[in-house]
Amino acid sequence: FAAYGRALRAALDRLAAPRWLSIAAVEGLALGGGLELALACTLRVAGADARFGLPEVKLGLIPGAGGTQRLPRLVGRGHALDIMLTGRQVAADEAHRMGLISRLVAAGQAGPEALSLATELGRASLPAQQAVVRTVDASYETARPDGLAYEAEQVQALFATEEAKEGITAFIEKRPPHFGRSEERRVGKEC
Repeated sequence: FAAYGRALRAALDRLAAPRWLSIAAVEGLALGGGLELALACTLRVAGADARFGLPEVKLGLIPGAGGTQRLPRLVGRGHALDIMLTGRQVAADEAHRMGLISRLVAAGQAGPEALSLATELGRASLPAQQAVVRTVDASYETARPDGLAYEAEQVQALFATEEAKEGITAFIEKRPPHFGRSEERRVGKEC
């Protein structure tokens, strides 16, 4: 179990890294490790029939793949403790209200909506998106003055990129920007 836990945590940490954006499409149950996988994604889209939970306390355990760290950052301490201490399942509408999921769609539509969202995200500047993720993550880990200083550094660094030059030029010329597309940006079909 120790080796399995290390391998799972390593995989989820790679997924959660700001190197790329990831979207979880959830239909049905996302319990235990399934929810921890969704929590590691940048955004989460769920069908109306989805249910979420970390029921490990019912086994005499706790979430072991980042759930105790990622869930409170998404939904706050109170909601996270409620979910983890009771081991209950949270319906999609409640999960949406508390911020656990980014978008709530009709049952059976999470996959198509996630792909649509991925396409939308693919039109924006990846370096800028990565900076957004880094600075938002820093807001949870640093004091506000340090976070604001880090944000200013990220903004300055982006001004030196070709994508910022293209974005500003496109804005002035009143046209859509044409940002670089790399292999990392391709939208996958697996959800």
